[in-house]
Amino acid sequence: MNVLLLGSGGREHALAWALSASPLLTKLFCAPGNAGIADVAQCIPIDPTNQDSIIQFCRDERIQLVVIGPEAPLVAGLGDALGAAGIRYFGPTKSAAQLEGSKGFTKDLCRTAGIPTAAYGRFMDAQAAKTYLAAQSLPIVVKADGLAAGKGVIIATTREEAEAAVDACLSGAFGSAGAEVVIEEFLHGEEASFFALCDGVHALALASAQDHKRVGDGDTGPNTGGMGAYSPAPIVTQEMSDRVMREIIEPTIKEMAARGAPFKGVLFAGLMITATGPKLIEYNVRFGDPETQVLMMRLKSDLLAALIATTDGVLSNFDLRWSDDAALTVVMAANGYPGTPQKGTEIKGLELAQATPNVEIFHAGTRREDQRLIADGGRVLNVTGRGKTIAEARDAAYAAIAKIDWPGGFYRKDIGWRALQRNGT
Repeated sequence: MNVLLLGSGGREHALAWALSASPLLTKLFCAPGNAGIADVAQCIPIDPTNQDSIIQFCRDERIQLVVIGPEAPLVAGLGDALGAAGIRYFGPTKSAAQLEGSKGFTKDLCRTAGIPTAAYGRFMDAQAAKTYLAAQSLPIVVKADGLAAGKGVIIATTREEAEAAVDACLSGAFGSAGAEVVIEEFLHGEEASFFALCDGVHALALASAQDHKRVGDGDTGPNTGGMGAYSPAPIVTQEMSDRVMREIIEPTIKEMAARGAPFKGVLFAGLMITATGPKLIEYNVRFGDPETQVLMMRLKSDLLAALIATTDGVLSNFDLRWSDDAALTVVMAANGYPGTPQKGTEIKGLELAQATPNVEIFHAGTRREDQRLIADGGRVLNVTGRGKTIAEARDAAYAAIAKIDWPGGFYRKDIGWRALQRNGT
């Protein structure tokens, strides 16, 4: 079958890499793609948010499945447009994508369905928000309600910081995403990423993962889109996975169906594993980045078959096989990230690095300029290793990084430290 994958990041390269191995695949296209994706798919210069162009391309190329990578097209209703045009797609409808598009929507759903999450309030008026803040303990979390490209979350340690965050959100610092603000209790524990394929009625858990949001070693500095990840996450035991499905994922699927907005696609739950059990921090309605890179390294089943089963509503008869190996990815980012990244620098040595045993390098922000590989984003490369243990996977990834010649980039040296510390290595 002909498949169109939308997106241009490391997540999409990992998905393209896995999809390209499917015996069900005839031809894989990616819009717009990147220099790495071009090795496994035909890249086409179409903006994933341009619904008309995407639909026309699907008709011209007889696309039988569209896999929507990023969140913005989903929240904007691309799935609805594709469905109305009779084109099969993987991802939620606009109404179901509210689980990521509106943090307030998700918090209210948790309250209705009894899903464990942080206590919260939602406000469109600054004074009302500040009155609520005055009665809360610190630290506290202030979030822009809508999509803010990962920048709309402030963990405030003082009352002044919290009030400034409220003012920033409601005064337009995050555009329309900050028209409403959500104020949440700060949760204590260890974060984990949990993914489940959902067909509107049934849900199938994927392997667990943990990422590293802070830009610097030792989890210091500002939050980013993710500086690395590993799978499996030792804190997500089978017992914990069962609890997450029972207490968080399945009630969400049931409640969304009851609201007439059944969720189809992949549900990405950002969790805090607390002393009393798992609590939902927030939902994303697409695969995570950089978690997808480590999940695809461990997946033994046919990804395309799994996406089709999800789309066609037959997950109850489907299962996935995972490698017992661990995987770990290290993000190489351009200097200046997560502020203003330095674009246009040349990357050398990638072929040598790619030849490292048990390593795949997924491109997140690259382009080709003649024969040169050029950095063209904030997060630029995902150097991903595999091994029998997380320590072995880490060693493979860092061995490959040592062969990359890129003065214009940087990376964390301690990816996987929580898992290694837990395992005593």
